[in-house]
Amino acid sequence: MRLFTPIFCFIIITFLFGSILDKIDTIEQLENQLEQNNLQIDSLYHEIDTLQWENQIWDFNISQNTTHLLSAIMFVESSHNDSAYNSSEDAVGCLQIRKCMVDDVNRILRRQKSDLRFTYDDRWLRNKSIKMFDIYCKHYGLTTAEEIARCWNGGPRGMNYQSTSAYWKKVQKGLDS
Repeated sequence: MRLFTPIFCFIIITFLFGSILDKIDTIEQLENQLEQNNLQIDSLYHEIDTLQWENQIWDFNISQNTTHLLSAIMFVESSHNDSAYNSSEDAVGCLQIRKCMVDDVNRILRRQKSDLRFTYDDRWLRNKSIKMFDIYCKHYGLTTAEEIARCWNGGPRGMNYQSTSAYWKKVQKGLDS
């Protein structure tokens, strides 16, 4: 009888331990599935944001060709992420707008005697970022896709800088896809 009790206890402990390991495996599988589902949800949110943005773009009287260009620029800048932040440049939002861009757009608006002004926090809002983009491009008379992209990246004289040609190639790749 004494021999039976330790063997019986050993069998029960082994069974319980195996059961616990099975549960741990199940939990890990569920955690992996949850992570995959969260990634899919994030992807769907991104797609919804993009569709909403494409729907809103017409409020700015931006042509369909420019809409495609703007989408390619947003992809290069932030992968369409309105919450993107580059701390080294203090570049914010889907178009990675820096404070100097907000200042330039507000200077343009003052010259145009417009009451409209943008704040640095407006860079986080897609619709206001697009409006700043539109004001900037129209003010500097940017018409071709290359001019728009390179000047968005390098400032009003961006076409003159060799460094913006690599940026243009990235945008062009987005346009071609």
